[in-house]
Amino acid sequence: MLKKTIRIMTKTGDQGMTSLADGSRISKASPRIDSIGHVDELNSILGLLITLALPEDIKTGLLRIQNELFTVSAELAKSSRQPVEADQVRWIEVQAEQYDTNLLPLRGFVLPGGSYEGALLHLARSVCRRAERSLSILYTTEPASDTLRRYMNRLSDLLFIYARAVNRMANKEETLWQPQERESNPVHEEN
Repeated sequence: MLKKTIRIMTKTGDQGMTSLADGSRISKASPRIDSIGHVDELNSILGLLITLALPEDIKTGLLRIQNELFTVSAELAKSSRQPVEADQVRWIEVQAEQYDTNLLPLRGFVLPGGSYEGALLHLARSVCRRAERSLSILYTTEPASDTLRRYMNRLSDLLFIYARAVNRMANKEETLWQPQERESNPVHEEN
């Protein structure tokens, strides 16, 4: 637990710089801060999802993920606190396996949608993928945590599986991508 009061309005970021947990100052435009921002956005979407009519076990899973995303952000902010660990990755894998076994096999690419909750889980998945891509950019110039990378990759898979599971529970059929056939005769505009 925190032992000191956190000030919200510090005014130290007015010039486009921010502090990391280790006390160093970096640009708010840095890939590290971009990654932290994407993780924060994902966490906010999960917070919204928890307010909706989801099964309690999925809500409990999302709450655990929210807490773990603070660990992800702390690690990205160079905190000395405990980093993301392999058992957290394994928990995601077990959750994914548990929910995936009750789903129909995939027969194509699933369009995001279904129930409101399912559509929001698809949105969370896409934001998670963006966070994962931003980590890949960050790690082209800085040392990478393989565990953190695996965590984010597995998390997007779990969110996809949660979306499919929630839609199935809501009796919403999945809509598969239907590639459009191209016309053999292009339409010409008249002058």
